[in-house]
Amino acid sequence: MKAVQIAQARGAFEVVERPVPEPEPNQVRVRVEACGVCHGDLVAKEGFWPGMIYPRVPGHEIAGRVDKAGSGVTNWKPGDRVGVGWHAGHCFVCESCRSGDFINCERGQITGLTLDGGYAEFVVVPQEALARIPDGLDAEDAAPLVCAGITTFNALRNSGARPGDLVAVQGVGGLGHLAVQFSNRMGFHTVAISGGRDKEPLALKLGAQEYIDAASVDPGAELRNMGGAHLIFCTAPSGKAITPLIAGLKPRGKLLIVGAATDPVPVIATQLLSGRSIAGWPSGSSKDSEDAMKFSTLTGVRPMIETFRLEKAAEAYERMLANKVRFRAVLTVA
Repeated sequence: MKAVQIAQARGAFEVVERPVPEPEPNQVRVRVEACGVCHGDLVAKEGFWPGMIYPRVPGHEIAGRVDKAGSGVTNWKPGDRVGVGWHAGHCFVCESCRSGDFINCERGQITGLTLDGGYAEFVVVPQEALARIPDGLDAEDAAPLVCAGITTFNALRNSGARPGDLVAVQGVGGLGHLAVQFSNRMGFHTVAISGGRDKEPLALKLGAQEYIDAASVDPGAELRNMGGAHLIFCTAPSGKAITPLIAGLKPRGKLLIVGAATDPVPVIATQLLSGRSIAGWPSGSSKDSEDAMKFSTLTGVRPMIETFRLEKAAEAYERMLANKVRFRAVLTVA
């Protein structure tokens, strides 16, 4: 099979020929049709994951079809349409798993990091990593939904916000353009926040009722003028951009972070004494991915994508890092 691998930390993407992998018991081989290129792939490229083993095939936004099932697999058969996201399996016995919190498994597998991912024609994963892709959803659209889609959908539906509540989405990018759509379809009063006016028409088209240009006004003050936000959903990875938003929360409002900012988010303790809170949210399990895709199919939520052939993985990755993709890069394999 054809695959794109990284031979060592900070190494180049290499197009190589590899043997088609065989599934072991309780594993499934997937023929990849599409694989998203995510900022999280930088972890594999740069060797940030502890104990990373090379060579490694990255990619954790996989859409394809079951090609072969190993022994012990009963719920999946060849031809089934499936997606595989960041979470590639769990141990079932640690404290998190016993509580049903599989995404925080102490020995959890990560697609494209602890096992080979979807920058290839075939991938083998544990059966619990599979999410069923509904009819009516193309593989190219499904791929980002098992990462960016599940992250935004699952966080919003577990945020505690109720239909009619004011939900502000910070950032209209790879995560944010999906969050605006999900927020609208869930019945929230959706306010999009970004720097500059260039994304305002798109944000309104995606479903935002209002738009705040954080480059020209204080976004926290603007939210207070609207009565305050029940939820501020932060998708852009910038602590500097997040901090001014805290003042825009209603009492007992929540600031929920899904964008992996690496700079600090300073907060004054008195800002939280009214019951305001700051939290983060991980992506979710394969069942959560399935739910995100079902909801997207029912409500018309779709990622905005640019497609590249598998051999162009390096180009797609560089365009993604340079923020030149609007808004998700997807490798087409089949």
